[in-house]
Amino acid sequence: MSNGPHAKLAELGLTLPEVAPPVASYVPAVQSGQHVYVSGQLPMAEGKLLATGKVGAGISAEQAKDLAERCALNALAAVDALVGLENVVKIVKLTGFVASAPGFTGQPGVINGASDLFGAVFGEAGRHARAAVGVAELPLDAPVEVDVIVEVA
Repeated sequence: MSNGPHAKLAELGLTLPEVAPPVASYVPAVQSGQHVYVSGQLPMAEGKLLATGKVGAGISAEQAKDLAERCALNALAAVDALVGLENVVKIVKLTGFVASAPGFTGQPGVINGASDLFGAVFGEAGRHARAAVGVAELPLDAPVEVDVIVEVA
């Protein structure tokens, strides 16, 4: 158990937050067969966005990377609440959306915040397929959003 995902989070100085309540008509995560599909997660803490605005104009790439990590932590909370992190076999796919100022092209580096967290928590099982997409706007003016597909036992 000392090598489990909760222990890894503790080693990183992180604890799972409460599952972020949906901001519209959906649920945080759904299991279908051996996969959990996590809805888009914003960088929320205690019911509030940690930042708003565009990356590359008001939000630095480094700050956005930290926000992407928070999105990933929120995704893990949704998985844990539904099936338990100890049942995660593999992080299969991560899609990251970055609200980007014109000319900002560092989306992959921003989404590394989420990817790096999954790797730190799950090791090889945290390595995943991924897309990092620049978008004009995200819900609630969030700078970053991630969704995840996870294989579970």
